[in-house]
Amino acid sequence: MAPGVKSMRLCLRAFRHTPAHRRVGTRINVARRTFSSTPMQWRPAAKKDDVDELEVDEEEDEIDTAEMERSFQAALRDPDIDLQALTRTQEQILGSASAILSEVQRVPRIRLSKSFWHEEEDDPDLITDERDEDEFDEDDIMSMAHGKLEEFREYREYARIAAWEMPLLSKLARPFEPPTAQEPLRFRYTSYMGEFHPAENKVVVEFSPRDLPLDEAQQLKLKKLLGPRYNPETEVAKISCEQFEHQAQNKRYLGDLVESLIAQAKDPSDMFEDIPLDTRHHTFKVKPKFPREWRMSEERRKFLDDTRQKSLLLDQTKEEAGALINGKEKIDQFFSAPKPQNKVPDFIKARSTRPLLKGRHQHMPQRV
Repeated sequence: MAPGVKSMRLCLRAFRHTPAHRRVGTRINVARRTFSSTPMQWRPAAKKDDVDELEVDEEEDEIDTAEMERSFQAALRDPDIDLQALTRTQEQILGSASAILSEVQRVPRIRLSKSFWHEEEDDPDLITDERDEDEFDEDDIMSMAHGKLEEFREYREYARIAAWEMPLLSKLARPFEPPTAQEPLRFRYTSYMGEFHPAENKVVVEFSPRDLPLDEAQQLKLKKLLGPRYNPETEVAKISCEQFEHQAQNKRYLGDLVESLIAQAKDPSDMFEDIPLDTRHHTFKVKPKFPREWRMSEERRKFLDDTRQKSLLLDQTKEEAGALINGKEKIDQFFSAPKPQNKVPDFIKARSTRPLLKGRHQHMPQRV
């Protein structure tokens, strides 16, 4: 009988409502007012009567398990009670209480936003897969170290490609062929490997009016039409375009523009003969060159040798006659001469012997 009473008591205890632990709320910092003549007003506190009513309601909701246990033991002492029916009733109660027991024993789930260090959140900057991993047993390196090793493997792979596979491209090399007369235009593109750049659609075309099928008058007219895009020093015209989205569109526009310029240059109605070629947009840089007359030749070398020989003979003749001045001796004589004594200048002597005027006293400087 005792085991049945004990199991029933455990069942009733499981049905008992356990009040949740109160969590200590975080302190909310309220910004103080910069200037105010009245004190800050807070929300009025709850009255004591309201608190008492809440506590009474909670006490009424709780089940008096001691009273239920006494009534259950009194019912067991009655000889008219069927123990088998009571056992079946007990099993039914325990079966229905299993769901409630599992709900009570379930570990509460912590919200990620309220965790202290956000430990359960995934780091988007850390490229590791830590889901469903075994615990670290100090027998391997960390995931970040594995990522670093993978980076070194990639470097070594590209180094092997550069050492063994890139030289094989020399078999596909073709000899340089200069552009023919049918290819007077030179297009230049700009590409940024591995990224999108707004200046990637820019295309530049360069050409020389001499390479186009034009005569002298037509070439001069074309230079006048080009304006500041023509370089009179290199005789090369340069035009760029980046107003379209793709390089092919800009290249097609430049090709059409050059064709229209050639057509205008061939138009004999107006050859712009009364307009001179304007080159004010270009600054000519003067590059000084070494004079041809200063270049060393055999005659110049022979003349310099004869001049040096005559100078040596003249010095030797002066030295024999004693007319040659030795600069080293003059310098030594200057430094070896005795130092002159400090003499009083004559104008100071004349001033000291001059008689003083009446009513005036001579103030001589005194040493301190």
